Amino acid sequence: MKQLSVTDAHAALAHGGVYLDVRSTQEFALGHPAGAINIPLLEPDEDTGLMQANPDFLRVVQHALAADTAVFIGCQAGGRSVRAALMVESFGFSDVTVVCGGFGGSVDPTGRVEPGWAAAGLPVEQSIEPGRSYGELLAQADAAE
Repeated sequence: MKQLSVTDAHAALAHGGVYLDVRSTQEFALGHPAGAINIPLLEPDEDTGLMQANPDFLRVVQHALAADTAVFIGCQAGGRSVRAALMVESFGFSDVTVVCGGFGGSVDPTGRVEPGWAAAGLPVEQSIEPGRSYGELLAQADAAE
């Protein structure tokens, strides 16, 4: 599985590709990498607030992105993005990269800090551009069926 730091992923995105933010819709709304689309891997349950798997994750990804798209997957710190990348690759996507450190940064088991997108000073948006929200992407996938 390919992995890049946030700064290297930002540079690679300048040559094409899509940043797929797999954080929850609430996390995405608070701020996200500029130009990212949101398809959450996990969402909070409406009744309990506990995170649960998004049953439509792969279906919406497959509708929103061509299998040969360069996909840069990020989350908050790295755990969800690795899981999402494995799932997306298993469904035939050929150019998948995990964005190490995600949006908020992480610390690996050796204590090395991987800065996140925001801390690295990379472009962040709080508004959600048309066609990039999970609600819209889900509706488009539903309409196509």
